[in-house]
Amino acid sequence: MSVTSHRSAPRVGCGGAPRGTLAVVLLLAGVGLAFGSAEEAPAAGAAEAASGSRTEAAAELERRLADLEAQVTALQGELERLRGTGAVVTTAELEKRIEALSREIERLRLGAAASPEATESVHGLGPAASKIYRARPGVSIGGYGEALFLDPSGRLDDGSPSGEVATADLLRAVLYFGYKFDDHFLFNSEIEYEHAVAADGAGGEVAVEFAYVDYKAGPRLGARGGLLLVPVGFLNELHEPPIFFGAQRPEVERFIIPTTWRELGLGVYGDAGSVSWKAYLVTGLDAAGFTAAEGIREGRQEGSEAIAEDLALTVRADWTPTPGLLLGASGFAGDSAQASAGVDRARVVQWDAHAEWNWKGVHLRGLFVRTRLDDAAEVGVLTGEAVGSQMNGYYGEVAYNVLTLKHSTRQEVSPFFRYEAYDTQASMPSGTPADPGNDRSVRAWGLRYRPIPNIAIKADYLDRGDSADTAVDGFQLALGWLF
Repeated sequence: MSVTSHRSAPRVGCGGAPRGTLAVVLLLAGVGLAFGSAEEAPAAGAAEAASGSRTEAAAELERRLADLEAQVTALQGELERLRGTGAVVTTAELEKRIEALSREIERLRLGAAASPEATESVHGLGPAASKIYRARPGVSIGGYGEALFLDPSGRLDDGSPSGEVATADLLRAVLYFGYKFDDHFLFNSEIEYEHAVAADGAGGEVAVEFAYVDYKAGPRLGARGGLLLVPVGFLNELHEPPIFFGAQRPEVERFIIPTTWRELGLGVYGDAGSVSWKAYLVTGLDAAGFTAAEGIREGRQEGSEAIAEDLALTVRADWTPTPGLLLGASGFAGDSAQASAGVDRARVVQWDAHAEWNWKGVHLRGLFVRTRLDDAAEVGVLTGEAVGSQMNGYYGEVAYNVLTLKHSTRQEVSPFFRYEAYDTQASMPSGTPADPGNDRSVRAWGLRYRPIPNIAIKADYLDRGDSADTAVDGFQLALGWLF
């Protein structure tokens, strides 16, 4: 990449005029206000206060255990009474409640040695990535992984040989390492191993997916800084394999929204009732990596000696008006020239709108995303690629857990269907033709089986298409896990 010898101050993607340095100062000031809201313990008498707190905590633990045990005893009595009446639905619900309370009692009795289960999402992260937020002070370890078998068709849609062969791959094995310092500060990280072997001549790699320090000013406001997941789409933050349908992530969330997308930066997040939000200032994309077929995907800098001449702003808001229903939008805006010679700004603006509904085993999900690239002709000269000035994509997904009717099981069997369409060359600079092979669609029919919530076996058939009849259909099978 050609870079000018005199670099200007970083520019932030919010309106063009503000300089990145000023934006950083303003954001730091906001973060400082959040930090300042926490009360500092006085130095004098700190040891006595800590001792008293430990005594109170022990007494509270005993009270909590006694209360939980009383609830279990009462529920067990109610369960025995209802069994005699044949109330199957009610007894199944009570059994689940007793099991949950028993696990909580076990966790409290183990104390600091107990690690929270990977069962819930916190602040939009996957269940395993969220464990540190529910852990006691100290170390927390989690992870996820997936093994993938691909059997593509030997023919393209036009009937010519595809040249593709069946493959089996340990696609990724991931470990989360976190440390909670106290009720305000924690560190969270994700280390990913891809394709089993990372060595000369092998296709694997080891990478840090995220690593940040988080500060909780209160139950509804926090700040974080480090290598952050860009909060766009459904799967960039919530991408643990048992969570999503399909052997692989939807292609719209790989080639239009370039998951997994992470950048160095800092920002704030929080919630106000049924609305949650995030706002980060991060390093911008690097236009030198943009391509015709994959759009902005290879422009991610991923925190590795990232050029920070241009910065970007990314924001997200989600509204949950009722349990199971989510409506939201997210965006990313910033220049991507990164001082490359011959490129003015190469401003990237991406936004998406998304919705999801989960109710009694029914799952519905939809997403639309659009990306605009300014100075696409200049970027094309820089990269030697016919880079599009606009890239669009959308998908809709429906699934149903047929075991919902069987009330006493934690297992899941969900047939699903997904349709997606995307084009990395939806609009082109004047005089530059588009490749019809980049106007693509995918129909996916599949099945997800989860013997327990944190393990999934997924199979699907992908009927791919494009405007050049060069797409390759295929069968996929995956095993995914999280802990």
